[in-house]
Amino acid sequence: MFDLEGMPPHLDELDKIYLWGTQVYGEKPSDFMFALSGFGVDGDKEGWFSFLANARQIFETYGDIPFVHWAPYEQTYLRRYAERFGDPGGVAARVEANLLDLLTVTRESVVLPLSSLSLKVVEDYVGFEREEAEYGGAWAMATFIEATETSDEGKRKELMDKIVAYNREDLEATWAVFQWLRTKNL
Repeated sequence: MFDLEGMPPHLDELDKIYLWGTQVYGEKPSDFMFALSGFGVDGDKEGWFSFLANARQIFETYGDIPFVHWAPYEQTYLRRYAERFGDPGGVAARVEANLLDLLTVTRESVVLPLSSLSLKVVEDYVGFEREEAEYGGAWAMATFIEATETSDEGKRKELMDKIVAYNREDLEATWAVFQWLRTKNL
């Protein structure tokens, strides 16, 4: 599973991904792996290269497995970051070749009696229950802004830990929807 947390360009001088989350599920699951962008001048670049190292490790351990995500956001930013900072060793190209947009699969496979096909709505429909009290893209952006505005390193870490926990649950939710779809014998 693959999920990003980021700031759109209208809220930041440069659209920025501040968290790259990945986790392998199934028969041989991995630990939750995430890459955080730092708060310094090169923080964005550091986060990108940390993600590439995580992706390389996944490929070395599991081979060419799909990077399952929800909606086109991950593909869009994977491309932007490869253009912005480069793709040493072709890891980003390999991730892109292995992307699987679960939203597209869902739209093309089932008709759901829902007002929206956002992950939060679909995950609820399939029975996934979150443990974190606060979550959502807008919440994550507001929490990240709060983290960037504090000079208290302890407070910053606490805020970023909350975003990391939210991202981990997004991956769990994506896996839950993926598993639910697999039971439909599509």
